[in-house]
Amino acid sequence: MLKREDFDAGPSSIDLIETGLFLGNVTAATDKNVLESNKINRIITVDSCPLPLKITDLPGIKTLFIQVTDLPQEDLLAHFEETYNFIKHSQDQKNVLLVHCYFGVSRSATVVIAFIMKKYGISYQDAFERVKSLRRFVGPNAGFEAQLQLFERMNCTIDRNNLQYKMYRLKLAAEKVKKVKILPLDCLDVVQPDPSLIRVSPDPLVYRCCKCRRIIASAANLMPHIPREKPSWKDAAWPAKVKEQPACMATYFVEPMIWMKPALQSEQGKLHCPKCNSKLGSFSWIMGCQCPCGSKISPAFYLVPSKVEWSNIVQNVQVTV
Repeated sequence: MLKREDFDAGPSSIDLIETGLFLGNVTAATDKNVLESNKINRIITVDSCPLPLKITDLPGIKTLFIQVTDLPQEDLLAHFEETYNFIKHSQDQKNVLLVHCYFGVSRSATVVIAFIMKKYGISYQDAFERVKSLRRFVGPNAGFEAQLQLFERMNCTIDRNNLQYKMYRLKLAAEKVKKVKILPLDCLDVVQPDPSLIRVSPDPLVYRCCKCRRIIASAANLMPHIPREKPSWKDAAWPAKVKEQPACMATYFVEPMIWMKPALQSEQGKLHCPKCNSKLGSFSWIMGCQCPCGSKISPAFYLVPSKVEWSNIVQNVQVTV
């Protein structure tokens, strides 16, 4: 774990957001006088380095460390539920909590804004304005702002079935594949189960290999796109567009699935039927693919329509519990 020698981000800066919740910088978080005078006994650190032991080992202090740098491509959204629960539990127990990063401007402000959104059921903009009115040094970077807006569209929960959340996670996974040339273990959540496996409630609409009839994908695995439009997890209008306009079916873009073993072990390649080995399509984490309709999808996992056929009857499925 990284360690920091310099915990001086200028003068101690700390602001009360609501009862039992402060937002500030690392200088305040490492100042025993500030902690004692404000009766702070809970600390969330959202930084690249944890607090020194002289703070974390103080009697009565409980801390939560979220290791994140202040870069737009960092994933803070994944920590919103954890930080919300930590703050909520602290307030329920009548404790006093400080959320901080280095300057108390971007990362920690993002966590506090997410908490306010979820607690009061308000929009990102309303939560941002509320927090900024209490601490003028507030400014989530562009990436964190987009994550907060996606959080709002998911009704302040992590909805793993949300199309834009799936797109978001795939983008993060693609960035990591570009660096390490393989899908990391912490991104395996983007890989869906094999749709051919027996399940209690199978999807009635499936896609099969034309040659051997093995189930290759279900309707739920499709990643819809619109002709000449590039899908984006940041586009607030995208969900409405998908509902209002007919999806292009010139190419079947799907989520990565566990049977696509090459996609878990390399950056790009071909997709073959796991039963008869017929070529079904291709994938690319790094280059993506352009559909004949003009829409660019990246990363891309696609099936060629002539190689698969859809069926609305799931055959030979046994119900198990």
